[in-house]
Amino acid sequence: MNRCCDFAVDPASPAALGARSPHAGDMTELPRSLDRRTLLRLAVAGGAAGLVGCSSASPATRTAKTSAPPGSPSSTPASPSPSTSVSARGVALSAPRPWVAGPGEVDPAVKRQALRALEAIGTWSSAGGGSLAAASGRLRGLGMDPKLTEQAHPLLGAEPAAVTRVVDAQYGGILASSASVLAVLDQQRLDAAGHVHVGGTTVDVRLVAASPRWRITAMHPASPGPATTALGSAGRAVLANPRVRLPHAARADIASGQVHASVLEAVLALAHRYVVDVSIVRSGHPIYVFGTSRLSDHPRGRAVDVWALDGRRIVDPANRAFVESAMRVAASVGPYQVGGPVDLDGGGSTYFSDRTHQDHLHLGFHT
Repeated sequence: MNRCCDFAVDPASPAALGARSPHAGDMTELPRSLDRRTLLRLAVAGGAAGLVGCSSASPATRTAKTSAPPGSPSSTPASPSPSTSVSARGVALSAPRPWVAGPGEVDPAVKRQALRALEAIGTWSSAGGGSLAAASGRLRGLGMDPKLTEQAHPLLGAEPAAVTRVVDAQYGGILASSASVLAVLDQQRLDAAGHVHVGGTTVDVRLVAASPRWRITAMHPASPGPATTALGSAGRAVLANPRVRLPHAARADIASGQVHASVLEAVLALAHRYVVDVSIVRSGHPIYVFGTSRLSDHPRGRAVDVWALDGRRIVDPANRAFVESAMRVAASVGPYQVGGPVDLDGGGSTYFSDRTHQDHLHLGFHT
């Protein structure tokens, strides 16, 4: 029996967290690496003297550039959100780097199917490649439903080149015949003037079991909402803390003021002990506990998921003793329940574990 509150209903259900916009195979490759010659050609076409990284968005999602845990094949460095200004000359798009499963992954083929679709939609290297039609064609080439592209609209754009990389991917739920993969993404876009804009989002990808591989049925991008002008002290402290590494959607969740102070204070307490890599806070997560009609704590702003501590991935079995110790520390900072790779109290009320929680720690709060 699932006792946790951090994954969602069956993929066929209409309920899922995230914006529902009306624009909402193995052979097709991602666009090849964008070499210096290609980047310079794009810059010259836009009248730029050189490649200058820059960006423009609201302060609500400002973040610092940080590094992902070393030796993590399925992760990439956390990047600045669209609001961060990057002004060094010679900045170029990163080369495409498809997600690769690391040690300890539960049924990595399920994640791989979800992530290759998002990478294909959000990565292109020619003018028009970020259009709905072009991205749909890339999905069709992978043997996937091209209509899914309409549901991944935040990854589309008019820029002549873009690269999307997976920061982390965790399960929102995995059952025998259905799954939710929560993909935390960074996206770099090169505009016609040679400027690199950095942003990202989190997407809840729903799949069902099929042959020869699992089939994607829906994609639900995060919808954090606008930033509040009256953010509390705990929220401001989390956003400013360099020991708390937040992906784009999670940062925007906190800036929106929709995350309970108990969650924020717990994250700050953990950050006294560890460098905390957060994956999910509120948006981009399913509304319901997977396979049930029970509300998850996440969309109510009462939970946080963590995929690494001090650069050590939760999913890696080599870190098991460290993770067990961290789960006990996490239980001491205020949550009513902690989920992770091990049930430390053997069916008690404080800890739980299942297939879904092999790749992250879940901290749930009553208020």
